[in-house]
Parts: sequence; structure tokens; C-alpha cells
Amino acid sequence: MERQSQILTELFNKGIYVIHALKGYEFHEKRIIELFGKMNMSFEFVTDGDPQNFDKINLEDYFVKDIKSKLSEGVLSCTLNHIYAFQNIVDDSLPYGLIFENDPFFLGDFKPKLSKVINEMMDLKPGFIISLENTSFRQPSVWDTKKGKHLYQATNCRHTAAYIIDNAAARAILEEIKTNKCSNVIDWWQDELIAKKVVKMYWAFPSLVEEGSHNGQMCSTISTKKSSLFRRISWFLQKQMKMSVSRLFPNKYIVRTS
Repeated sequence: MERQSQILTELFNKGIYVIHALKGYEFHEKRIIELFGKMNMSFEFVTDGDPQNFDKINLEDYFVKDIKSKLSEGVLSCTLNHIYAFQNIVDDSLPYGLIFENDPFFLGDFKPKLSKVINEMMDLKPGFIISLENTSFRQPSVWDTKKGKHLYQATNCRHTAAYIIDNAAARAILEEIKTNKCSNVIDWWQDELIAKKVVKMYWAFPSLVEEGSHNGQMCSTISTKKSSLFRRISWFLQKQMKMSVSRLFPNKYIVRTS
């Protein structure tokens, strides 16, 4: 319990990164500052990969040559900022990083729920990412979950709105980039890294976070979906269905060890 509490304290003091943009997200920025401030979560906005800095960046250091024909500027910037967050974790010799995109909504009391995740995380072998969100509605089935267990190994990242990554995984990804450049948006690229065994993925259940640009509470310039009452109702109904009916069936992404 003492080690678990120490990790949580250290993480809240240094190691939280928010993927952000320099323009167009002023409301998101203000909300993050207020929300994280109330929770005593010290954090850094990661914005060096913003499109207005592209002329100063050699994108081929990180991406395949034709990446601009595959991804919009906003999506490319978001992906690059995730990579920069990994670099920050390694450069600062942090054991773990907690990475958010800039529209998180906490599902319940975040800190004690995160503490339970950390308690199990301490038993994992280095080189992991832990998905904390419910954006894709992908969850372990009722047949896979066990009382008191919060982490389930998976072959899919769900999305990249909220996750923990350890130093070994961040280092492994940066090493992978040296020989195999990123060729896709961050969440699909993480799926590729999982498949290539560069990192291991674990899903936290129950989820701790949902994404405002998906649940209808907020909008994003890289999303085609706008905030609206209809979207909030649609999200609620989908969530109820997926969390009740869909979990009755085995989830193909869960790694079963026995």
C-alpha cells in the first residue's frame, strides 16, 4: 500500500501529459486547468507537435514519407504530440506517464479508482500501456472479469484518450520509430505496436475516463462529431446496451491465459 501511494503521489506531481493544440481549444484548455487543479494533478500540455511548428520539424524522423497524404494536419499533430509525450517520459527518467487527450470526463472518483489500477500495475512486467477509457465501448465480458481484478490484457488499445505508459514501453516505442516509422493515427498505430509485441496492452475495468468529443459533452476540430443533446442521449443508450448486452458475449480482444 505504501509503494502504491508513493507511485500515485509521484505521478500526480510529475508525469501527467495532456495532448493539446495551440489554437482552437481554448475552452478545453481552461477546463483542464480548472479540473486538474481541483484534483491537485500537476500536468504539462504537449503542444510542440502543433501544425504551426511543422516547418521546424522533420516529420520523417517520426513518420513514413507519405504521412501527410494519409492523415489530416490535426490528426498528424495529435499523433506527434503523443510521441513527444513518450519522449518527455524517457528524457525525464520517469517510471510512468499518465497521458490524456484534452477532453477527459472522469467516471466517478478518479483518484481511488486509479489507485486500484496502480496496485495491480505494480505486478506487471515492464513494457506496458494501460487503457483507462471507454471510448470504443470495448470491455471485458462478464465471463472474463473477476471480482477484485481491474486489469485485463488485450490485443487492442481501445483508443488513446487516457492511458498509463511505463518508461520501458515509451522507450521501446521510440526505439521502434528509428527503424519502422509511424504510418497511422496514434490509436491504430498502437494496435500495430501491440501486434508486433513492441508493447503489451491492458484494459482497466471498470473504465475510469470517457472522452468528451465522443460522449457529446464537447467537440473536437479533428472529429466530425459535434456536441449536442442528441449525441449525449445516443452515447448514453449505446453505453447502456454495450455494458449490459454486449458483455454477455466473449470479447475477441481479451487475452485469455487459462
